[in-house]
Amino acid sequence: MSEDQRVSRNSGEPPKTGPAGAQRWADYLDWVRGDLAATVLSLSYADQRTSRLPSGWTPLELLSHVLHMEQRWFVWGFLGERVAEPWGDWADGDPGPPSRWHVADDVTAESLATRLEDVAARTLGVLRDHPLDATAATGGRFADDPPTLEWICFHVLAEYARHAGHLDVVAELAD
Repeated sequence: MSEDQRVSRNSGEPPKTGPAGAQRWADYLDWVRGDLAATVLSLSYADQRTSRLPSGWTPLELLSHVLHMEQRWFVWGFLGERVAEPWGDWADGDPGPPSRWHVADDVTAESLATRLEDVAARTLGVLRDHPLDATAATGGRFADDPPTLEWICFHVLAEYARHAGHLDVVAELAD
């Protein structure tokens, strides 16, 4: 599979026509995920690792964050499966202050994009195998009051969209 195919199965916004449901969610998640990964990969090595905002995050850290975020919601959250280091995008393994996103020096954008594609495949499997009104498992991320799969889809898409907007600004500043 070429790098372009690995990063995004969709090169643009999904069509306006077609059935509503899990496939539409999968297509939109592919679109925003792929766009975000492609933007990070298009930056120079130095720009991937340079913070341009007061909060201090770098595009490489953002790519790591969305990888972990999607896995937290669909694999650990919805499926209730154990995942290694669910908060691995945070420097101290805990999302609460004073932590911030962190990526080890030997991690590359290409390796994160490959891992993100693996997470995307798991998400696609979840959407293929479960109805949108199914409730997430308890015992993984959720001890009680688990959300539905559709709620998780909306939440993850909204998080991707917010971060894609942040990354657009950073990429513009890098130019």
